[in-house]
Amino acid sequence: MADLDRTDLRMLAVLQAEGRVTNAELAERVNLSPSACLRRLQRLESEGVISGYAAQIDPESVGLGLQAFVRVQLARHESTAIDRFVERLAGWDEVVACHALTGDMDYLMHVYVADLAHFSRFLLDQLLNDAGVADVNSSFVLRTVKRSPSLPLGQLER
Repeated sequence: MADLDRTDLRMLAVLQAEGRVTNAELAERVNLSPSACLRRLQRLESEGVISGYAAQIDPESVGLGLQAFVRVQLARHESTAIDRFVERLAGWDEVVACHALTGDMDYLMHVYVADLAHFSRFLLDQLLNDAGVADVNSSFVLRTVKRSPSLPLGQLER
C-alpha cells in the first residue's frame, strides 16, 4: 500500500472527478506549484496508485441498454477448472467486471448487453457452453440508483 498524504488524496479526488484536468489547474486546486504537482502525479502513476485514465461512457447511448448481475457456481473447484473458467471469461466482452465470492456462488459478473436476445445468446452460447458452470442466477437492473467510479478517499484522510 502506498503512503499517501492529504495532498495526494486531494489530487486523487480531483482526478477521479475530472480526469482531464490540466496539471496547472490540478496544482492550483491542491495548492502546489505545477512542477511539484507533476512530480507527485508521476510518483502516483509509477507506484500504481493511478492505474490508468478512461472516459466514462453512457451505456444506453452506445446501444447497451440491458445490464445484469450474474451469479455463477462452477461444477468443479479444482485449479484447472477455475483456470479454464477464468480463461474463457477473459474473452467475453459483455462482462465488464467479475468478482470471486464467498458464500453459495463462486463468481458475480456484471454484464452489459444490447437487449434480452443478446443476453440469451451470451448465456447459452458462451457462459453455459463448456465453461464448467453448474448454476447461474441472473438479476436484471431495472434502474441504477447510484453509480460512482470513484473510490471513497475521504475516509482515508488522517
